[in-house]
Amino acid sequence: MRTTYMAKPSEVERKWYIIDAAGKTLGKLSTEAATILRGKHKPTYTPNVDCGDHVIVINASEVVLTGNKLDQKTYYHHSRFVGGLKTMPYRELLSKKPELAVEHAIKGMLPHNRLGRQMYKKLNVYRGSEHPHQAQKPENLG
Repeated sequence: MRTTYMAKPSEVERKWYIIDAAGKTLGKLSTEAATILRGKHKPTYTPNVDCGDHVIVINASEVVLTGNKLDQKTYYHHSRFVGGLKTMPYRELLSKKPELAVEHAIKGMLPHNRLGRQMYKKLNVYRGSEHPHQAQKPENLG
């Protein structure tokens, strides 16, 4: 009888990947990054263990939204005070804080619990093509 392999947190080997966001749609970029952060691309994937890898997203300012999403899609943030709802259309968000738009999309595709917060910490998003992670020898994903 065969048994299912269950990864232990101490056994997980982590790699670093670079994803170039230039010309990619926000949703497809986010699903690709979320899959790597969760570890679902590995044969040793275990749902209750963070077995994902580190992800570096570069050129976040060049991400693309299709259709009328630039004007119709809205980013919401609440200060938790009465009347503290702030709204911003994605056209403005992508011009002011493109890193936040990409981080927000990827975070929404991760589990909404302790494990998801742990996975989110392995995400690094940069506006341009420069990043300070050369020492980790990241592999290009495209």
